[in-house]
Amino acid sequence: MPHKIVLAGVGKVYGEDVVAIDRLSMEVPSNEIVCLLGPSGCGKSTVLNLIAGFEFPTAGTVALDGEVVKWPGPDRGVVFQEHALFPWLTVVENIGFGSKLRRGQGDPAHYRESVHRYIDWMGLKGFERSYPKMLSGGMRQRAALARVLVNEPKVLLMDEPFAALDAQTRLSMQMLLLNVWERLRTTILFITHDIDEAVFLGDRIYVMTARPGRIKEVIPVPLDRPRTYDMVLCGAFNQTKAHIFDLIREESSPLWSASPAAKSSTPG
Repeated sequence: MPHKIVLAGVGKVYGEDVVAIDRLSMEVPSNEIVCLLGPSGCGKSTVLNLIAGFEFPTAGTVALDGEVVKWPGPDRGVVFQEHALFPWLTVVENIGFGSKLRRGQGDPAHYRESVHRYIDWMGLKGFERSYPKMLSGGMRQRAALARVLVNEPKVLLMDEPFAALDAQTRLSMQMLLLNVWERLRTTILFITHDIDEAVFLGDRIYVMTARPGRIKEVIPVPLDRPRTYDMVLCGAFNQTKAHIFDLIREESSPLWSASPAAKSSTPG
C-alpha cells in the first residue's frame, strides 16, 4: 500500500536547546486512519504542525505524495480541539467558507451541493441558519469537521478533536467520524492521548516516547471494519489497550509506575 505521508529522520528544535522531536520516522498509508499516541509533551502536535506546513523541521524531511511539504495547502485539512468556527457566521456559512478562499476554482453549484450533503451527514439539518453560540459542543465540532471535509482534502489531520467533549458526545463523534470515513476513505492522522479512542478508531497506532519524541512502537490494530461499539469488550481490543498502556507507562513519570500494592508494602 502506498504511503500518503512520510516523515524521515525528522527533528524539531525550539529556541537554542528545546528538542521537541528527534530522528522521528513514520509513514501514514493512503486511506487509513493512523493514530499518534504518547505521553503529554512528547511532540504529537509538533508532528501534526509539520505535516500541515504550519512549522518546518530542523532536520529530516516531511513529504506528502512524494513531495516535500513546504507550506500549508488545501490538500491538508486540520481539525483542532477547539472548533474555530467564526461566531458571526451561520452553520451553512461556516461550512461554505472555503468557497470564498477558492473562488474561481471548481463548480459553485457542486460546492453548494457538497455543503448541504455534509450538513445532512453531520446531523445538522435544521440548524443551517444557527450561529455557533446556539449549538452544543458536539454540534460545533461536527460543523468544524464538515467545514474541512467539504474542501475534499487528501489528508485529514486531527489534533485531539474530541478531547473537550463529554464521554457520551465523544463516543458519538467517534462513530460519526468512522461512518464518514467509510464513505470517503480519506487518509486521517488522528492525534490523541486516549488509548481507547486510538484503538477504536485506528488501523495502526504509532506510540511515541517522552520528549524528545521518537517512535517507540508501531501497533497494527487487530479489529475488523466497520467498527462497532461492542468491539471495546472483545479480547483483541483489551489486549491491544493493555500493551499500549504498558508502553506509555514506561515513558511516563515514576508516579505512574508506583502501584498501590507497591506503596502499601513500603516500610514505615
